[in-house]
Amino acid sequence: MPYLPDFKLETYFSRWEFNAKYNLCASDTESLSFKSLFELADDTDKNLLEDITFGYTETYGSDKLREAIATTYASASLNDILTFAGAEEGIFVAMKSILNVKDHAIVITPNYQSALTIPASICDVTPVNLDPKNNWDLDLTKIKNSVKPNTKLISINFPHNPTGKVISKNDLNDIISIAKENDLYLFSDEIYRLMERDESKRLGQISDLYEKGLSLNGMSKSYGMPGIRMGWISSKDHSLLDKMERLKHYLSICNSSPNEVLSIIALKYRSLIIERTRNIIKNNLKILNGFFQDYDGLFDWREPDGGCIGFPKYKGPEGSDVFCQKLVESRSILLLPASVYSSQLMPAPENHFRIGYGRSNMPEALSELKKFIDRN
Repeated sequence: MPYLPDFKLETYFSRWEFNAKYNLCASDTESLSFKSLFELADDTDKNLLEDITFGYTETYGSDKLREAIATTYASASLNDILTFAGAEEGIFVAMKSILNVKDHAIVITPNYQSALTIPASICDVTPVNLDPKNNWDLDLTKIKNSVKPNTKLISINFPHNPTGKVISKNDLNDIISIAKENDLYLFSDEIYRLMERDESKRLGQISDLYEKGLSLNGMSKSYGMPGIRMGWISSKDHSLLDKMERLKHYLSICNSSPNEVLSIIALKYRSLIIERTRNIIKNNLKILNGFFQDYDGLFDWREPDGGCIGFPKYKGPEGSDVFCQKLVESRSILLLPASVYSSQLMPAPENHFRIGYGRSNMPEALSELKKFIDRN
């Protein structure tokens, strides 16, 4: 795949995300308002806001920002952090910096499309599917058997998009062992971390655990600040970070100075913000679990391990694509059909769809969904 295909998921959202009344497949949590963040701020924080200038910022990100991000890791310093204009830019830069045409990559699927299509536009890629018939479990044997002499990278994402799966700590350690034994980079999208149902199952961050590990994160999901467009990668491989920084010169060049300051303040109060996020998810999941229990003849559902999205199966005769289309066109309720996760390398899990439960209006959207089902 020597090109980047249409980003089907984002194209679908371009058509419907801001036109549908209810976004019931949102991959983020309820957005934090500036007013809410300002109410958390102390005088020092407010001085930072007042002192903002609208000039260029450092390509790596300011020292204050990277210091704030580093505190979210067990063993990171500011020198281990490179920031981006959103986590998506981090995926692009990392893959373009690590891989070349002679390489091979292993990617866990299904996933956010660019995690697969960007490396596939560079080199040979082997997708390793989570098992929809076994609670989205990961078969480590498939990863081991996929390693080739030219394999350079394994890409993972837990809590997983779109299923919410969290693998066991033993499985993660086994993946790290495979990477170490074969001297591979291990790219870990950790954007949904801190939203696990059971905190004892929370996985460590790869950049804390493995010298060739890259941890991707940002302000979009757990922090409810997607409009800030702030992402980052943490890694102990400083020569790779330098290479990635030079590629960033061709893209965003640097971050927005106001957004850097807002991120610094939000990270200072991250425990309060994360608690807010987790409470929304907890309350919504009670309602969502009840909904799926009431309609268990129509859907296969199991509560996800983490994150704010799930990937249930629709059992109606017309299939999930038609179901989602009718729903958005007749009731203005947006769900994301599994077909947007298909690619030339792998089919989508048949008749699944993504549903989100991180938004405050989810109960209202679910009530409208019930009306649609009962009438049809």
